[in-house]
Amino acid sequence: MAERVLVVDDEAGIRSFIGEVLGGEGLEVEQAADGRQAAELLESRSFHLMLTDLKMPRMDGMELLRLARQSVPEMEVIVLTAHGTVDSAVEAMKLGAFDYLGKPLSGPDELRLVVRRALERRRLRDRARPGSRGDEELVAVDPAMREVAAKLEKVAPTGATVLLLGESGTGKEVAARVVHRHSERADGPFVAVNCAAVSEQLVESEMFGHEKGAFTGATEQRRGRFELADGGTLFLDEVGELPAPLQAKLLRVLQEQSFERVGGTRTIQVDVRLIAATNRDLEQLVRDGGFREDLYHRLAVFPVRLPPLRERPGDIVPLAEHLLVRVGRQLGRPSLALADDARDKIVGCPWPGNVRELGNALERAAILAGGDALTAADIIGDAVPASGGPATDGTLKELEREAIKRALAATGGHRKKAAERLGIGLRTLYDKLKEYDLS
Repeated sequence: MAERVLVVDDEAGIRSFIGEVLGGEGLEVEQAADGRQAAELLESRSFHLMLTDLKMPRMDGMELLRLARQSVPEMEVIVLTAHGTVDSAVEAMKLGAFDYLGKPLSGPDELRLVVRRALERRRLRDRARPGSRGDEELVAVDPAMREVAAKLEKVAPTGATVLLLGESGTGKEVAARVVHRHSERADGPFVAVNCAAVSEQLVESEMFGHEKGAFTGATEQRRGRFELADGGTLFLDEVGELPAPLQAKLLRVLQEQSFERVGGTRTIQVDVRLIAATNRDLEQLVRDGGFREDLYHRLAVFPVRLPPLRERPGDIVPLAEHLLVRVGRQLGRPSLALADDARDKIVGCPWPGNVRELGNALERAAILAGGDALTAADIIGDAVPASGGPATDGTLKELEREAIKRALAATGGHRKKAAERLGIGLRTLYDKLKEYDLS
């Protein structure tokens, strides 16, 4: 079904121009000559987006906006403002308008761009409603990420083992959930385990479960993650952190789809699809003797690399808007939006922590901001220096070294907490400390 747009303006030529441009985009467009007529249309049917002039007879655009925010808060609104009324447009954005366009309109391209952004935010809000799976959606506007999305779409229904590669914070678990949701196992469980977050002494029990009395503290029988994922998908994050003994047992499960609980003798059969992820170079680990070559080949049936944010700049603003929907839901502020200077600022930053760092910066900005329109001044974070300019000096290794130093400083030198803050495994942090001579 085509998305519906209501165009409200007392100038017939403007209504006709906008209707023609948006109709060419496949949108269903209706027109109203003033605010009162628009209000009647809003009562009789639903619209995804409204473009409204501010200065109109009978009911002006500001009054119409207030009415729309009360009656159809999910509808996005773009205001049209003539020269000299920009202050009114800013006030309209404080009331929840998505953006504004100056009159006379500069041409169809700017109109198309703003409308597409507004409708995309509406879609993100729809997907993020309680009970929906919006947080599990991949934002793939940039060509680099569209290629990833196409690969995931192809592999999802096959049942093949998938190996997700990429830096920390690039969205590997989101990608794994997308594969699960589009597979034949979508009605089965999705079970995730972070291999770096479980101690080496307990990781076997975590994976395969244990029998009562198997070890000190095992006071009852416990099912492991493989059993819990039976009939569904098991996601092993940071699989490169698995200790050598567990690598051999994981290989056996992949080969035979069976295992025994710790302290048990009964062989348990399972039907599990495995998706693994790592931010480490597994091929180099194999060459260094830190990872089994046969297990690597079992995992890398269908490898997919998720690009870091610096390689998908076209996704930064759409991702930020997607994340703001979630932040707004958590804070009870559904009208959170980015001001133009905030968009410019986040696009100019390298975001070495990727999507995770961007999300954290936006959450901090929402808490600090005086209103729902987040400005560049509200956005602070490790990737954004105090001067407000992009932190683009230095190589990626230098940025990584500085990020590790900041994490250690912020945690008082506590390495486990620093690793958690950075989103990497403890052993990976030790390797980096040695590599950068920070030990």
